Amino acid sequence: MASVTSRLWPGRCYASRVTAAPPALLVRAARAEDEPFLWCMLATTAILPPAESPSVDRVQADPGIAPYLAGWGRPGDAGLVAELDGEPAGAAWYRLYDANHPGYGFVDQDIPEISIGVEASRRGRGVGRALLEALVARARAERHRALSLSVDRRNAPALALYRSIGFEEVGGSAENPTMLLRLVG
Repeated sequence: MASVTSRLWPGRCYASRVTAAPPALLVRAARAEDEPFLWCMLATTAILPPAESPSVDRVQADPGIAPYLAGWGRPGDAGLVAELDGEPAGAAWYRLYDANHPGYGFVDQDIPEISIGVEASRRGRGVGRALLEALVARARAERHRALSLSVDRRNAPALALYRSIGFEEVGGSAENPTMLLRLVG
């Protein structure tokens, strides 16, 4: 069986494990040492394929994107990492914003906004769905009334996933709708 180990270097993510057997998927809570991988996953969301994702350094310096992870671990932050065969494949997290410093999918200061990224080589294998379903379950357990997100309308697979989970468009722009999933009421 051929394999290439996934490597995480500061400012860059690349490669992935290649196996002949079906991969084993595990979703676990994000840990402090996962922060570099979360930054890599945030970079994957910064631009649509087939364009190459920006470097982590560039994402960390971008005032529109960096707030999605800057100061990770503050109250209200919750995250998950998906692993395929023991290697990180994707991550999803949410955090709370206030009206003075909103995210692109901001709805209300007590509604967490989701970010989700899956390594390009791992897409289409259920990683995003597993992460999103687990994150929704966590938000319900933490008694959040809803979750929000912003998505580029050209990202048809993401839109389809969000709609299948129950997210509905509630605002934003024609190109980047804000979506909301009501968890109670």
